[in-house]
Amino acid sequence: MIEQKLLDKIDELKPQLIDHIVALSKIDSTKTEPLPNAPFGQGIKDVLDEALSISKNMGFDVKNIDNYLGYAQYGKEKDGDYICAIGHLDVVPCGEGWKTPPFSATIKDNRILGRGVLDNKAPTVSCLYALLALKELGVVPKLPIRMIFGCDEESGFSDIDYYLKTNKHPVMGFTPDCKFPVIYGERGRAKFTVTAVKTDTSKLFSFVNTYFLSANNSGDKLGIDFTDKEFGINEMRGYSLSEEDTTTSFSFTVSYTPSVSAKTLLSKITDKATGLNVELTSNFDPIKFEKDSFLVNTLKETYEKVTGDDGTPVTTTGGTYAKILRNIVPFGPSFAGQKGIGHMPNEWIDIDDVITMTKIYVLSLYRLSQGEQE
Repeated sequence: MIEQKLLDKIDELKPQLIDHIVALSKIDSTKTEPLPNAPFGQGIKDVLDEALSISKNMGFDVKNIDNYLGYAQYGKEKDGDYICAIGHLDVVPCGEGWKTPPFSATIKDNRILGRGVLDNKAPTVSCLYALLALKELGVVPKLPIRMIFGCDEESGFSDIDYYLKTNKHPVMGFTPDCKFPVIYGERGRAKFTVTAVKTDTSKLFSFVNTYFLSANNSGDKLGIDFTDKEFGINEMRGYSLSEEDTTTSFSFTVSYTPSVSAKTLLSKITDKATGLNVELTSNFDPIKFEKDSFLVNTLKETYEKVTGDDGTPVTTTGGTYAKILRNIVPFGPSFAGQKGIGHMPNEWIDIDDVITMTKIYVLSLYRLSQGEQE
């Protein structure tokens, strides 16, 4: 009975939900130079302020953590433990090729168009409204639930580093920043930089030509084309060249499976890069949850209940807050067949999909908030 009431409440809240998605999507929250009290620039501070103002007006307890991020909370504190949904309000640069102004949040053909509407403002507002539905129906969570508004997901997760200085990791939760159904595993992400002094630039170019331009992006010629039956084969991406006064460097990122470590990748790449300097400049290890864990299984079942589709958990080559915030998994917002939308010109989200995902999220937060049955 309560679950049907929650689903009906989302339909009732639809007009305000869409209005608030539009309001946040009209704010240019591209990262810019830091300012006093605005570590990621004025636009990101503005959108965080607006999100927290909306949350406060809903009756939630809100907290702004020095403008690095903030959260809305429902439920009483219990030794700092909490359940969470975490989205992000920062967006990637707009780029060229837009048919509508990127921060107009234009509604056309039942879609909202604009930079960041899919990645990740609409899903973030969707989760906030899931929390509002729980509150309005008087659902009492066993642990408080936080809707966390991240502000630096697109460029380094420094917001979460700052958050964790004064907050625990969640007991469990999800981030609506990938795809459906629930993701039980993310690949690791290691960035390598290969450097040559200017007098040896030819060695660097030969290395790039041999192992990248004349090879598959699996890293086969480097000997790093490791394969995992659940995660697939390693992928290389993000190639870039840069010059300093005395050196030239080539950087690339390896999306790698749990069957190998970043240390092993570094060793194999170094073996091929004769006469060059190779550094592991950043790394996030792979993550993997048990498919039958309470968290993963709960999200699987709520997805299936709302959509009627198969919710078998899957893996991803992407990277989300799950890389740094423990005990959370990626969950939505893209449905089957929806690829190449985020980070692209004319980014969009379908309004019917917004309602569907909000129903998935409200049932998910409800079931997670009640805990495992004894």
